[in-house]
Amino acid sequence: MLIIKSKYLIASAEDIYIDYSLVIEGENIVELLPNNEVESKYPNVRVIDKSDSIIMSGFINGHMHQYGVLSRGIPANVEFKDFEGFLWDYWWPFIENRIGLKEVKATTKASAIELIESGVIGFCDTLEAPNTEEGTLIEQGKILEEIGMKAVLSLESCERISYDNGVKCLEENESLIKWSRENSKNISGIMCTHTTFTCSDTFLKLAQEKANSLEAPWQFHLSESIYEVNHCLKDYGKRPVNYLNDLGLLNENVLASQCVKLDKDEIKILKEKGVKVVHMPLSNCEVEGGFAPIPDLLEAGVEVALGTDGYINDFFTVMKSAFLLHKASKEDASVMPANKVFQMATEYGAKVLGWNNTGKLVKGNKADFIILEDRFKTPVTIDNIFDQIVVHGQKEFIHSVYIDGNPVLEDRKLKGIDKEEIRKEMRTVAEEFWKF
Repeated sequence: MLIIKSKYLIASAEDIYIDYSLVIEGENIVELLPNNEVESKYPNVRVIDKSDSIIMSGFINGHMHQYGVLSRGIPANVEFKDFEGFLWDYWWPFIENRIGLKEVKATTKASAIELIESGVIGFCDTLEAPNTEEGTLIEQGKILEEIGMKAVLSLESCERISYDNGVKCLEENESLIKWSRENSKNISGIMCTHTTFTCSDTFLKLAQEKANSLEAPWQFHLSESIYEVNHCLKDYGKRPVNYLNDLGLLNENVLASQCVKLDKDEIKILKEKGVKVVHMPLSNCEVEGGFAPIPDLLEAGVEVALGTDGYINDFFTVMKSAFLLHKASKEDASVMPANKVFQMATEYGAKVLGWNNTGKLVKGNKADFIILEDRFKTPVTIDNIFDQIVVHGQKEFIHSVYIDGNPVLEDRKLKGIDKEEIRKEMRTVAEEFWKF
């Protein structure tokens, strides 16, 4: 059993306790008690006194690409002016098509370090590597299981290379889902496809059938840019959400990432069908996707999590972006308040990934939390705590990160991970990968 004292204990976006302790036994939260009562109720228990700090839920990254580390600073050698050119002339031939198991192993470890150091306890990953070796996802899962992170893993499947290649990728997802259920505590799988412009209706229906037969969720990118919208209007006479809905493919088991170019009717459909959404504010800027209608989705009651997309994995930076960008886009400072952004980063992240025992610090939930030291330049109060964390928080303020009651980062030191060795491995793999 373990007791951790705090100044502020943020149980959720609605509940904050002052001078409270978190009581942990094994993997679970046993109780939340005032600091001045906890030791009398639980004598002779180890106590970590962080009564000048903040305890809060660990962040959950709803969508990312761990392999994306490889592309940082990579010479493009190709000119592209729009999203279509980015994909067809650069990203697919030079990056995705060349990813294999060696690259996956290196980037899995390197990006996991970045995530943990910014307070992320779990994430959903989409590997985009149609030519990778069989069993790659399972190897990725083994690495993350050893590190101690929670993860939902998948391999993006589509027909841009061939129908048979797409089916092979769907089968890789199926293998990971089955393996994880038998061999892993914190790793699970999700069926995964790309978009309506790389998948036929026949292929999308096959993916849904496989997901249904496995009783697994299904994820895909949706309207990341105007390119997909124009494609659907030209080929099907419908916008993407309407097209998918008319095919009978939208339901509560669907997780849609990006969702930048949605109209009001599409938002209404997503809500009615119970589709869950992940928002990537920074990568939307990188690929000139635009500003996703996140305030409108939230107002409609759609559950929206935050994701890094593997672009910038510092979750404090992602939260700041979500807080600020929509105020500018809407020209309305009241949208995306800090407590809502915090909720997206924690509770909503758990919900969209189907994790019902994390995202909040409540009795019975897993002990997945961050100890954040109060190194803010101005006082933290119960009234400004979410603004301080979301707008002015930094990963350097993190003292410890716990997953299932185990410290994966303690006193700013990674546990069981040789950061320098992994950095060297990543550099070596990247230097070789860049030779094209």
